[in-house]
Amino acid sequence: MPLSLNTIKPANGATRRRKRIGRGNASGHGTYSTRGLKGQRSRTGGRNKLKRLGFKKILAQTPKLRGFRSAKPKNQVVNLRDLNQAFADGAKINAANLLKAGLITTIANPVKILGQGELRLKNLEFSGIKLSAGAKAQVEKFGGKLS
Repeated sequence: MPLSLNTIKPANGATRRRKRIGRGNASGHGTYSTRGLKGQRSRTGGRNKLKRLGFKKILAQTPKLRGFRSAKPKNQVVNLRDLNQAFADGAKINAANLLKAGLITTIANPVKILGQGELRLKNLEFSGIKLSAGAKAQVEKFGGKLS
């Protein structure tokens, strides 16, 4: 048989009829249009697996943050024994001077003096710094001023 336009046929199994959905009950695919009744997959976009799978993957990759993280900055701690080595009698102690002495790393975070060690300096002036109860007692004992 000669090959011509009127003798060409598709290969066996190559043709598949497309489901024509939502074209009335007589078509067999009317009313709910093969989607069943209610539920996510009956709605538009409900069968988009790629979006859903991608979202699940992202969710699985994000780490779970446990516990509580305070937005309040942590105090930089300086002990009284450190002040003995870095300053002299009658020194003015503030965040800038502590930074110059290398006792703290930044002026941005608050500073607190703790009472560990024995204070040997007299007449110290503290400004813009928190002091613990023990440190405050020692500073006042040696004639220091708090402001």
